[in-house]
Amino acid sequence: MLDPNIIKDDELEVLLADVSSLYGYDFTQYSRASLKRRLNRICVIDKFTSFAELRYTLIHHPEYLQRFIEEITVNVTEMFRDPFFYKALREKVFPQLGTYPFIRIWLAGCATGEEAYSIAILLKEANLYNRSLIYATDINPGVLEKARKGIFPISQMKQYSENYILSGGAADFSQYYTANYDMVKFHADLKEKMIFSTHNLVSDSSFNEFQLIICRNVLIYFDKELQNKVFKLFDDSLDNFGFLALGAKETIRFSNLENRYKQVMTEKIWKKIK
Repeated sequence: MLDPNIIKDDELEVLLADVSSLYGYDFTQYSRASLKRRLNRICVIDKFTSFAELRYTLIHHPEYLQRFIEEITVNVTEMFRDPFFYKALREKVFPQLGTYPFIRIWLAGCATGEEAYSIAILLKEANLYNRSLIYATDINPGVLEKARKGIFPISQMKQYSENYILSGGAADFSQYYTANYDMVKFHADLKEKMIFSTHNLVSDSSFNEFQLIICRNVLIYFDKELQNKVFKLFDDSLDNFGFLALGAKETIRFSNLENRYKQVMTEKIWKKIK
């Protein structure tokens, strides 16, 4: 059996420097504990018996980079995850967004797209979809390709339907997709207002002004300095009186932004007030 602790601390730093200098991906401000755990997992899954073997593959086989990024970035997601968060969007945020003539929403770290389709459904049901644009971004081009297709296992639909109902959904959830054997495909009209694009929160800049920015369960993998950097990026990208939504274990409390935002309710949603 392979040693599950193949990558040592000093080797981790060497590998991060390699990836940054060769490919321009900077993971140096990600949580070290999370990175080390994921790198050791790569070694076990892909049967690298040493740090040198993994490093050689990354340096000499650029096509392996996408696989590497997929494993060290977290892509666990589901539709209407944390249903009461979506209920808060439905009841507290979307009525205020409805006062804008046009609504731009940024989903940062959208992974395989379940969140994007969830937001599209909420917008449809609030009669806001036709005057909205959803920008769904991720560092990982591989997961974005999956998101664009909108195809998910049918085995997940029972859970997604339950989440949808708990979020305040009153329609038949199955009306939004077509089932085909063991997969479902969400209807194309949900993608009409979606723009999928790669974006690196560490190194890329603001690219538009938004009324709602959603970035859930991404910042927990960043160190404090990088979190503040990303918060500034969001602040620069958010319209006055716009909304910022984070994951259940994330907060802008104790950040540089704290006095510029007011929490909307118990869910992790803040309104920009300054």
